[in-house]
Amino acid sequence: MPPTGLTEGAGWQVGVSRTLPHPPDAVWEFISGPRGLALWLGPGADLTPRRGAPYRTAEGVTGEVRGYRERERIRVTHGSTTLQVTVSAAPDPARAVLRFHQERLAGPAERDRRRAHWRAVADAVAEALA
Repeated sequence: MPPTGLTEGAGWQVGVSRTLPHPPDAVWEFISGPRGLALWLGPGADLTPRRGAPYRTAEGVTGEVRGYRERERIRVTHGSTTLQVTVSAAPDPARAVLRFHQERLAGPAERDRRRAHWRAVADAVAEALA
């Protein structure tokens, strides 16, 4: 049995989710807008919602859009990793579930660092929407 976080197809990966007391549309508008993109993708990121569109952050991280489903999911390469952000309805439609998933990480230490990072990003999103 492989260690937690290690998959055959995507290597080391991590996922973090947070249920927020806001409707999915409000969370999507924030997370896909300039302030939200800066929180999860990096300062200066400007994302064109089209498969194959390149982007660059102010910190020099580059990538491209791999998938974009309006009001549901953004999937991008981010340096050597793949990152996906999803927004879905919670059982209570006045609440949303925000998920971050990152794969192709270098190993278990990077997985632990990225888990802490995504938890901090989820906290920052919750604070920004409060």
